[in-house]
Amino acid sequence: MQKFFVMLLAALALTSCGEYQKAQKSTDYDYKLDFAKRAFEAKKYVQSATILTDIVTVFKGTEKAEDALYLLALSHYENKDYINSGSYFKTYYTRYPKGKYTELARFYSGYGYYLDSPEVELDQTGTIKAIEELQGFLDYFPRSDKVSIAQNAIFELQDKLTLKQLQNAQLYYNLGNYMGNNYESAVIVAKNAIKDYPYSRYKEDLELLVLKARYQEASQSVEEKKEDRYRTVIDEYYSFINNYPDSPNRKEADNIYKIAQGHIKD
Repeated sequence: MQKFFVMLLAALALTSCGEYQKAQKSTDYDYKLDFAKRAFEAKKYVQSATILTDIVTVFKGTEKAEDALYLLALSHYENKDYINSGSYFKTYYTRYPKGKYTELARFYSGYGYYLDSPEVELDQTGTIKAIEELQGFLDYFPRSDKVSIAQNAIFELQDKLTLKQLQNAQLYYNLGNYMGNNYESAVIVAKNAIKDYPYSRYKEDLELLVLKARYQEASQSVEEKKEDRYRTVIDEYYSFINNYPDSPNRKEADNIYKIAQGHIKD
């Protein structure tokens, strides 16, 4: 009995493969579209996308064009080819700004880029693209039932960009005065990140790094600049403890403040 089922499954696979080849060679575009739909339902997304790529331009201007284009984008999406799916989803919602799938096309375009967002260490162009597409979705469909999903994805993506900036600022901090004042560069990068992403979970880390960089800058300054720079350290200290009075880094911040106070003349 088991052998029979194995043979039956093999025969079905061959039949499916044979029909796919038939669909590829066919000049009956309605048949091709029907096959693509059935392939999609069977989760054979590569077959669906391949057939649809051949016919999507043929149906342009007809009542079947909208379905074909959206299904092509969705086939790539389900196949985890988020770059191509994003491109086709954008083509769809640009061509059909009030289409029956426009809300979903805008959402999946951005969410696909979110799923494809690279690791923090890599170039973050894709992450920025994901935020732009998801924000576009929120702007056009603020009452969608997918709003919370899009918002959470944006927050996560923004945290990734913030972490990237935190790592860059930390790198400058670690370089210290090597070939220039890298502490100042660390402050600039960190403060820009705070400005761009004020609600990031890395904001406290960024503000602490600013305080530490200002302290190192002051302590390694020439004598005539020390007092002014320590005053800046004190300003950053008060900013930090006002924002994070119960910070686990409060002791470190307090120690920096005490040292800075010792360099201020009455």
